[in-house]
Amino acid sequence: MKDYLFTSESVSEGHPDKVSDLISDTIVDLMINKFPYARVACETLVTTNKVVLAGEYRLPDGIKITNDEIEQKVRQAVKKIGYEQEGFHWEKMMVDCFLHQQSPDIAQGVDETGNKDEGAGDQGLMFGYATDETDSLMPAPLFYSHLLLKKLSEIRHAGSAPFLGPDSKSQLTLEYENNIPVKAHKIVVSTQHEEGYDQDKLKDLVMELAHDVLPEGWMCSKENFYVNPTGRFVVGGPDGDTGLTGRKIVVDTYGGSSPHGGGAFSGKDPTKVDRSAAYMTRYLAKNVVASKIAKKCTIQVAYAIGMPNPFSFYVNTHNTGMVEDNIIKKCLEKLVDLTPKGIRNHLDLNNPIYVPTSAYGHFGRTPNEITQGSFTWEKLDLIDKLLEEIGKNS
Repeated sequence: MKDYLFTSESVSEGHPDKVSDLISDTIVDLMINKFPYARVACETLVTTNKVVLAGEYRLPDGIKITNDEIEQKVRQAVKKIGYEQEGFHWEKMMVDCFLHQQSPDIAQGVDETGNKDEGAGDQGLMFGYATDETDSLMPAPLFYSHLLLKKLSEIRHAGSAPFLGPDSKSQLTLEYENNIPVKAHKIVVSTQHEEGYDQDKLKDLVMELAHDVLPEGWMCSKENFYVNPTGRFVVGGPDGDTGLTGRKIVVDTYGGSSPHGGGAFSGKDPTKVDRSAAYMTRYLAKNVVASKIAKKCTIQVAYAIGMPNPFSFYVNTHNTGMVEDNIIKKCLEKLVDLTPKGIRNHLDLNNPIYVPTSAYGHFGRTPNEITQGSFTWEKLDLIDKLLEEIGKNS
């Protein structure tokens, strides 16, 4: 099918699930700041004026962390989003922490000891994807969904739209002709606002932002642009809906344009291949497309708990490749170490770089965006080596 409609959505940093993701990644960065090789698996639940943390961590003997320290970081994270509402306020909310030490059964399977290499923290399969639809090599529907909400967030934080609340969602349906996105078909934006704010004025504001975000000529008609379709969005955030870590995995990745292995990212240290291997497969797929040897690329890896090497490695360029997929696969396997330790070292993941990933996607970002050392998996430093290796094998 060459002519079709395709839809992706995004959610803002104030969406309840993203509040949870931010808090979980705040704990990951806190632990890694204390010890670069800390083990963390932090899940967060948020609801009306309440935050609950649960999960496991491991720090070396002598490096301590207190619940008061954790609570302070949680409150700072919620304050940064901008939640000072009656039903969810960074200063007034209750914070319950049930984090505890990691199971020794998991630790013995993952740890590198003697002649045993570091194993994967769990079984699972991970996907990476890239497409030449946008300069960021991301699918266009998701890219512009993210960008629109980023603009909404920017004007809210700048104080130029004080009537906006932190919670918002976008959904863009794009028209494709001959497999190329050409314009927006329909756009939906739901954005939290203060009581009594005029919905027509709000629609005009959001449409203006969308016009600035989309490429020239892509804007849909006013009749196909929906803002707060229910007519009201005053109660939002964790006061309106309970949020949980890891419930926006399609928003976090490729907006449905690529398969997903099912594992969430936020709250997990980089020994968890759910996170680190997904970053590596994006890195590889992006470098394949950036090297112009394919217009699209999907990569899959799979692991077993305690085992260092992937059980499978798959490359698919969707009939857009200049060389056979198996050749690309062999070349990539020569260029990178796909063990958990190899991935962490190649992408320099043992650093407190995860808070910026918690909203507006883990992919399609800029290296060093917001935090120094972040989004290393978006680098294009493999192109020359890849082309050289392909030249040897073609």
